[in-house]
Amino acid sequence: MNGARSFMPYVLVTPARNEEGLIEKTIESVIRQTVLPAKWVIVDDGSTDATADRVRPYASRYPWLELIQRPRRRERSFAGKVHAFNAGYQEVTAIHHEIVGNLDADVSFESDYLAFLLGKFADDPRLGVAGTVFLSDGYSSERDSFEGHSHVAGPCQLFRRRCWEEIGGYVPHAAGGVDWIAVTAARMHGWRTESFRERSYVHHRHLGTAERNPVSAMFSYGEKDYYLGGHPLWELFRVAFRATKRPYVVGGLAIGLGYCWALLRRTERPVSADLVRFHRREQMAKLQAILRSILAGRRVDSFRVEAS
Repeated sequence: MNGARSFMPYVLVTPARNEEGLIEKTIESVIRQTVLPAKWVIVDDGSTDATADRVRPYASRYPWLELIQRPRRRERSFAGKVHAFNAGYQEVTAIHHEIVGNLDADVSFESDYLAFLLGKFADDPRLGVAGTVFLSDGYSSERDSFEGHSHVAGPCQLFRRRCWEEIGGYVPHAAGGVDWIAVTAARMHGWRTESFRERSYVHHRHLGTAERNPVSAMFSYGEKDYYLGGHPLWELFRVAFRATKRPYVVGGLAIGLGYCWALLRRTERPVSADLVRFHRREQMAKLQAILRSILAGRRVDSFRVEAS
């Protein structure tokens, strides 16, 4: 009797811009998977380096891997990344799939990584978005993130197709936050989202540092916290938490300054008022849980704290 488990068919899309030094790590990880995608589209998003040249030999070798090239452009943009993703996804919509994955071009993982996530979708029909914790140059999203267990980081996000279509996919916004908006919208629509701890992947470029330094990235995170509707009280605790991580104090201050700068400028928010209210309710519930843990003398693990 064959006890092999069947998995839901899935597709992957990878927008890649100037990733000639890292993209082969991602490709090697995917081609070694125990469960291969029905289709994987890598979109060279106007790279000015040899990214496409790194991909072509693999695309010629594996029929389920396709390379698309978009016109060259000088600037890197989160909105551009969404447009690149959408161009890639157009190539796979006619292919039968139940799971759609967004995979950055600078990650790597073990050979059973995607099978693990597919199994989670099979086990829970209400799971809308799944991923895992990640490691990046001494950073651990399990240990160092102030986000909860329900946040799925952007470098590797798998969506149930019904959830993806219900939320309308990614919302293009030049300053970023597209991955966060999608995950939060999924929860607002009643889907469960989870970053699992049993597996992890390596993100070879520290989040937010592409074409800028870490302190500038922290400032941008603070701006993003404002325009995504973050509650000021939550932001105060986030700044204090981040000040205890490298770069000590400076990182927290940069986030706080970014938030205040966006507040003073009244930066336009790319999210609905309903999403802002939902987000703030989650933040306050998490903050209450953190404070209860502190008052009870228990160790606070920010990754475990969840809104009730």
